[in-house]
Amino acid sequence: MHPAQRFREFALREARGNSPLYHRRALDIAADPDTLALIAALPPDKQQPNLILAAARVNGANTERYQEFREQFHANWPAIARTALTRRTQTNEAGRAASLLPVLAALPEPLSLIEVGASAGLCLYPDRFSYRYGHTGVDPEEGPSPVVLSCTTTGPVPIPARLPRVVYRAGVDLNPLDAADSRDRDWLAALVWPGQEDRVSRLRAACAIAAADPPEVVAGDLIEKVTGLVAAAPRNSTVVVFHSAVLTYLSPEARTEFRSTVRALPCHWISQEGPAVLPWLTGQLPERDSCAARLVVALDEVPLAYAGPHGQSLDWFGVG
Repeated sequence: MHPAQRFREFALREARGNSPLYHRRALDIAADPDTLALIAALPPDKQQPNLILAAARVNGANTERYQEFREQFHANWPAIARTALTRRTQTNEAGRAASLLPVLAALPEPLSLIEVGASAGLCLYPDRFSYRYGHTGVDPEEGPSPVVLSCTTTGPVPIPARLPRVVYRAGVDLNPLDAADSRDRDWLAALVWPGQEDRVSRLRAACAIAAADPPEVVAGDLIEKVTGLVAAAPRNSTVVVFHSAVLTYLSPEARTEFRSTVRALPCHWISQEGPAVLPWLTGQLPERDSCAARLVVALDEVPLAYAGPHGQSLDWFGVG
């Protein structure tokens, strides 16, 4: 896909309604041949709008007016390109725990959590966050958390009365990030779109929780590493392999291979991906309006809900 099309689709399908600045910026880039030529020189997997825009932000191209941004972008392009080549779009949105919690809380305790595509592992702490589902709140036993996740709901969402007990946290990522490292935290913050300052505050609070009790996140391919991580989990626990907006970065063939691998393991599998990412779920999905930008939450290949991309909403259609 040509960079112009990628940035145009990003503007219209993702940024519009979520970040006015990124919506305008992506459209401007899509119509700027000289800027597109720079981006086109990168490998295709490094031309992702999220990655390019975040790399620009951490390298001094961050003004609102496009002409000024363009001047900064071209002047700082060598540094921007280096960042794009060495970093990944490892958005670590703790808010997605809000759409995972009702599924996790329904499983037998204690839980062993294994996240593939874990980034800094922030979603491995669903028991350390506070939740607000409309007027219903759920907090850790020790009291409200500094990370408060708000989620609007429709349908019979099985909101738990308490948070599940977690005894094991592990993950795998091609390039694990360290929540205690200021450079990694700054990169994660740069991946949050302008206009979403509440997400940045939540990110930094979640990083503090992870830094105080680091999970085991190994480097490597998720298909190759997930079997060993499941085997290492405590035997008296319910093992759960999960992921959020991760398999979209795999080829269709690799997704099918991952499916075969995880279904053969002694664990539950919670997926939270776009509707087109796991096509074998499509026939089980009910019709909903405007679901293109939402994720499908499924347990062991049974779809249960549509979720907002950052866990901000949960439209439950599964059994409550």
